[in-house]
Amino acid sequence: MQGTARGEGRRLAARHRNIELGLLALAVAVCLAGHIDADLALTGKMPPGLLVHGLALGGLAGAAHLAVRRFAPYADPLILPLGVFLTGFGLMLLDRLDISYAAAHAKKGDYQKLPAAPSQLMWVFVSVAVAIALIALIKHHRFFQRYVYLLMTGALILLAAPAFFPGRPEDFGAKRWIRLFGLSFEPDEFVKVAITIFFAGYLMASRDALALAGRKIWGMTLPRGRHVGPVLAIWVVSLLVLVFERDLGTSLIFFGVFVVMLYAATERTSWVVLGLLMAVGGAAVVGTVEPHVHGRVEAWLHPLDIYKEHHDPAIISDQPAEALFSLGTGHLTGTGLGSGRPWLIGFAGRSDFVFTTIGEELGLAGVTAVLLVYLLLVQRGLRTAVGLTDPFGKLLATGLSTALALQVFVVVGGVSGLVPLTGKALPFLAAGGSSLLANWLIVALLIKLSDSAGRTALEPAPPSPDPLPAQAGPAGRAAAPGGPAAVDPGPNPNPTAPSGPNPTAPELTLPRPAAPGPDPDRTEVNPAAPHPPAGQSPYGYHPAPQSPFPPNPSTA
Repeated sequence: MQGTARGEGRRLAARHRNIELGLLALAVAVCLAGHIDADLALTGKMPPGLLVHGLALGGLAGAAHLAVRRFAPYADPLILPLGVFLTGFGLMLLDRLDISYAAAHAKKGDYQKLPAAPSQLMWVFVSVAVAIALIALIKHHRFFQRYVYLLMTGALILLAAPAFFPGRPEDFGAKRWIRLFGLSFEPDEFVKVAITIFFAGYLMASRDALALAGRKIWGMTLPRGRHVGPVLAIWVVSLLVLVFERDLGTSLIFFGVFVVMLYAATERTSWVVLGLLMAVGGAAVVGTVEPHVHGRVEAWLHPLDIYKEHHDPAIISDQPAEALFSLGTGHLTGTGLGSGRPWLIGFAGRSDFVFTTIGEELGLAGVTAVLLVYLLLVQRGLRTAVGLTDPFGKLLATGLSTALALQVFVVVGGVSGLVPLTGKALPFLAAGGSSLLANWLIVALLIKLSDSAGRTALEPAPPSPDPLPAQAGPAGRAAAPGGPAAVDPGPNPNPTAPSGPNPTAPELTLPRPAAPGPDPDRTEVNPAAPHPPAGQSPYGYHPAPQSPFPPNPSTA
């Protein structure tokens, strides 16, 4: 029975891997079809190097699939295809925008004429290779549990480092980059992964203390004052990032992930309410006193005022208005790939405004489809959290899924006018090696976590050892090994009567336990009980080990 269940689990896992392979082929085919459609609309020709691009993307997807099949055979079959589709779709959008930028900025001679897709393709190779290495080398996700404080220390150093590097005009006031030796990277993308791992380890160890209730105010039970310290510390750090680095998106994601994981660990709504109040209050204060953040808030509240002859000087950007024009042009089905004008937003290909290309050329239908892909990836992460049995894994899967969901929310919300612009990169789609590498690390971690959850669900638990012989009960009667326990009849209602079995009661006969198992003929006789008649077992059935004939079916 154990071998049958294990074999069935392995067959189901192999079927999942075959489903994953088919979905990977579909994802690569859809992305290549998008390349063909966009280039035909822009140039009237097939895209150059289509075969090489298709083989490269398909080869990377195949290598990742083989790594999952070998080192994470029980992983969720949707996580990898969703990551490959979003990455390939982003490459298609960048290539489409490069063609328009090359034509529009050829005479200007600025950096916008330089293509972004080739460097992004290089980062795709690096990111997928790092993800494969993590899947192959990390045997279990609890490996990171040993280094949570080391990761937190490194994350805080990386988080504070950009404040000491001078910003450039193309950064538009934000300080999110570290530039050394001509290279630049965005450390906050890696910080969100490291801090999520730390939160999972810290909350697993402290969830009992944080779940304690304190005073009740307005019908809501608040946490105890001495346990609010960690939340205040995280809140202060997020505000410092907002003030000194002018990075609204990182602050929202940083604090939001902690509050969601705190709720998942303690199941107390009071933490969520307290976190929302602190986030809104801190953002309101910083948005009022910090000029750069205040300008983004004004541009969000009054996006079209930038075109007035006399407008508020705090409004420093026309990007929100241009994004609304681009999204409004798309209507329901869009203008078609290559037929719109998203390049009018000067740096859409290198920022979160790549999302306006989807809205303008694929319309509301395309925007909905892309958001559903993100939602499905987040849902698979949360489903993994539900299937895991260890608290660290549950919190880690929840935190990684929340970080991805919050980043998509702040980017899409900023471009569509729902929230102020944050400047964060849209995961997998926007140009940027740091963002792409960090998001592929999240994909690799979710694959390892889902492998643990799938192994628990599909592989049966190891067999328990043979039970010890049952001891005699208070009535002086032992339970049959491997069979149902004898029912305790309770105290003797007549203390003067003998404590042995009632001679007038019908004899209880139990079935012989099925082999293999303990020897049914091995008995333990309670010396306090009267000796049974010859040939009769104290358990009520009639074993006859010396007889060659089978027992009577009516009594066996």
